[in-house]
Amino acid sequence: MKRREWFIVILPLILCWVLDRVTKIWATHLIGIKTYGPVSFILHHNHGAMLGLFSDLPAVLRIVSLSTGGAFLLCIYAVVQYLLPIKSLMLRSGLSILIGGVLGNVADRIIWGYVVDFIVVGAPRFPSPAFNIADAVQWLGYFMIVVAIIKEGEKLWPENNSRKQYWINSGFQLRYCFLLMGIGLALTIISLVFSYTYIRVSISDLTAGNVVLINKFITPFIITYTSIALGFSAILFTLGKIMSHRIAGPLYAFERFLDDTLKGRNVELKLRAGDQFKHLEELAVTIKQRLSDGQKKSSTELPEVKVIEIPTKES
Repeated sequence: MKRREWFIVILPLILCWVLDRVTKIWATHLIGIKTYGPVSFILHHNHGAMLGLFSDLPAVLRIVSLSTGGAFLLCIYAVVQYLLPIKSLMLRSGLSILIGGVLGNVADRIIWGYVVDFIVVGAPRFPSPAFNIADAVQWLGYFMIVVAIIKEGEKLWPENNSRKQYWINSGFQLRYCFLLMGIGLALTIISLVFSYTYIRVSISDLTAGNVVLINKFITPFIITYTSIALGFSAILFTLGKIMSHRIAGPLYAFERFLDDTLKGRNVELKLRAGDQFKHLEELAVTIKQRLSDGQKKSSTELPEVKVIEIPTKES
């Protein structure tokens, strides 16, 4: 995509995050209930996820896991934007709005340790759960994503542009996947050693070496970190599989094209959307044209036949 199109895609993420932060800062000064028709504004501190989910978890496990999960989703968002094979501004903008809302709530947990909810819709007897701008824009993002998939699903998964076999060159692709996983695990282990020792020493100083309190905080940390590390490894393996497929696939298709062309079959090379080495399509056309011109030239330029006179006895 062009720079202007990338700007259009990224801008909703920034706008949603800024709008959410501004409204939440305003909401922190709310006193009592302010009602405007069916909409009411009242300050709530949500210590869980959307609509109060996971609020019963221990504080360390809840805040760290939900905040890290938001950062994790941001990484997934960047990967998906890179791997999407079509432009689809609606789909990409929907993803940006969705992640903008997620980051809005993640910022709350990092800064305050809880999420600020302040919007309630409905009659006093049947009110909705309290929510914020970040929650609202997330649903808008979901809606845009669903509409884009329904409208442009054929472009995402074209029937005439699919490969039956995903592991085309299993040796190369597995090495690629494990290389990515190895790099990710190395960074994860380095981060684990640093964060674990830092947290343990800090908690030990604060609790005067109380083993019970140390384990109370360290155990949720280990559980959260292990879960994130396993999820990160799975995503790296999947990413390696997709990216290696986009490398091995075109090379395999080009080899098949050359083999079929040399055998005299009239075939064309058509790569999938998102494949690497797209220039191979032009090269395949050039090869076919050169072979065709060579065959025509050889058929028109027949060699001269010399007539040899055989002398007879009479001569």
